[in-house]
Amino acid sequence: MESNAAQVKTIPVETPKKEKDDFTELLKAMAFAAVIALFIRSFLFEPFNIPSGSMFPTLLVGDYLFVEKYSYGYSKYSFPGDFFPIKGRFFQSEPKRGDVAVFRQPKHPEIDYIKRIIGLPGDRIQMKEGRLYINGKIVPRDLQGTENFKDEGVFSVYSKYTETLPNGVKHHIYEQTDEGQLDNTEEFEVPEDMYFAMGDNRDASLDSRVQDQVGFVPAENLIGRAAFIFYSTEGLNGQCSKEGLLAALANVACMVYTYPQAVRFSRVFSSVSKL
Repeated sequence: MESNAAQVKTIPVETPKKEKDDFTELLKAMAFAAVIALFIRSFLFEPFNIPSGSMFPTLLVGDYLFVEKYSYGYSKYSFPGDFFPIKGRFFQSEPKRGDVAVFRQPKHPEIDYIKRIIGLPGDRIQMKEGRLYINGKIVPRDLQGTENFKDEGVFSVYSKYTETLPNGVKHHIYEQTDEGQLDNTEEFEVPEDMYFAMGDNRDASLDSRVQDQVGFVPAENLIGRAAFIFYSTEGLNGQCSKEGLLAALANVACMVYTYPQAVRFSRVFSSVSKL
């Protein structure tokens, strides 16, 4: 005799194990993404921003650029936290005269610096009356005119020159005077495995001319060559600091309106070597 009992359909229910598996897969994906990001940052490109005017007119405060980590090879300073315990460099390649390079400050290696490589191992470098001499020969410079430039809210008048290094590399420099503190120096002979770095803003750059504070740059301290600018902004300089009852809303509205106007679109994706 057939049963008249109603048949009950079993509905599968999600188990906690399924949720746990999903969470595990998410963690794996995040870990994989972190490894990829770490690889790119350590071996290929690392972002840096320009905080000061020592490289005017080539690089401006508010420029954000990518540095090619593979340009000069790798050292312990190539990796986040300096955790890789190696000495010297591997896959080493020599910088070219005129390269804009990021390196660890020789006297304070926890600080990143960006300057132009002027002197190679064995070179003799000297400043005399504002003019650069390499191996006893004056480096040609051609006056391009004067420019008013704003730095930290203050306008200054600079003479802009095009300087031509012995290997033919041309770049711009700023000079306010040829009688500044660093415009007359002793002759420096660059030691083996060292480099002489200078800022393009010659009267406002703490660089290899100041031996007791920076000095020569060891090859080990090189991080990479500045490649291209991916973003540049003049910043808001406090102009959106509003006061009053609706200050927060006013600040947000000001930033939404003003911030896009502060972007230097003409500099975005510019090659540093072409500036």
